[in-house]
Formats: sequence, structure tokens, C-alpha cells
Amino acid sequence: MSEIPTPSPRQFRDQSPWVAGVGYLIFFSRWLQAPLYLGLIAAQVIYVVVFMTELWHLGEEVFGGLFTGEGIHIDEADIMLAVLGLIDVVMIANLLIMVIIGGYETFVSKIKIDGHPDQPEWLSHVNANVLKVKLAMAIIGISSIHLLKTFIAVHDLSDSNPATEDGTTYTSDGVFWQVMIHLVFILSAVALAWIDKISQSGPHPRAIPASS
Repeated sequence: MSEIPTPSPRQFRDQSPWVAGVGYLIFFSRWLQAPLYLGLIAAQVIYVVVFMTELWHLGEEVFGGLFTGEGIHIDEADIMLAVLGLIDVVMIANLLIMVIIGGYETFVSKIKIDGHPDQPEWLSHVNANVLKVKLAMAIIGISSIHLLKTFIAVHDLSDSNPATEDGTTYTSDGVFWQVMIHLVFILSAVALAWIDKISQSGPHPRAIPASS
């Protein structure tokens, strides 16, 4: 039995300079997205300021009474809501990091950090599908925090007795639709993960039969 012949590369006719120039222009247009990711870095800085401000206000409410001799006058539920707000800011900041690093790596240019001890594990195999799944999971986490804040804020909730917390009014219909939206996020993430799994386990190309 003879060896499998190596197929020769398919020959294409040379493109005209005008066609090649348009192709290069389209290819380099990906750098137009770079300012968008720089803007997201600015948004990350804003979220750091928001986090430190909220943490400062929480510290004032908890420890402010100790210095004035009034003692601590804050409920545990209020502390929990404030901490959940801080976690919400952190999770949104994590979402920004994934969009900035993963989006730039996928759609603009490779980031040469191979071998760096702080290189994110998921960055080595990031692609558009993986990025979409991770973003969906991050959105589910953020939605979970908001839903948990709602469950803590509401008490005896009914149509005739809406709950009010920090100027926000909660009704039974509003909480119901918040739960429904959260379930839609979960189903969307499951669908994206399933599509990604199908795309990875697709049919492999058929091998070239050996000539006798």
C-alpha cells in the first residue's frame, strides 16, 4: 500500500491591489474597538470609586456612633444589604474585566502575557463562545445579588401592602417578574453552554483514503 499523497495547496489567482487594499482596511478596522475597551477601563475606575465610597458610608454608619458615644444603631439587615451592594459592584467590575481582556484578545489583538504568573486561566482558551458563556454566568451572578437584596428588603409583601426600602417600592408583581427575568437569564446561559458544547463536538473532517 502506497503512502497517503499530500494534497497540494489550492492555487488562487492574485488579487488586484484595490481588492487587497479594501481587505487590509477592513482587517485593520478592528482597532476602532480599542477606544471602547479603554472607555471600559475608565468605567472600571469609576466602579472602584463607587465601591470605596459605599464602603466609607457603611463604615460611618457602623463605627460613627462609637466615636460619639451613641453606640451602633444599624440593623443587621441593613448591613447585609450594604454588603450585597458592595458584592454587586465587585461582580460588575469582574464582568468589565472579562469584557475588556476577553473582548480585546478575541476581536482586536493578542495580549502577549504567556508565562505570566498572573495570567487568567480562562484566557488561554478564550474565544467568542467561551466569552459569551462566561458573560452569561456573570450576569446570572449579578441578577442573583439583586434578587437576594429584594428578598431581604421585602417583608410582609402583598398587593395591598407593598414594601418600601431606601425609597424603592416593592410589589408582588415586581418581585414575580424579577424572578422570571432571573430564570430567563439562567435558561439563556444553559442554552449558550449547550450550543458551545455542540459546536466543539461537531463532526470531524473525513480522512483522505490511501491510494493503492
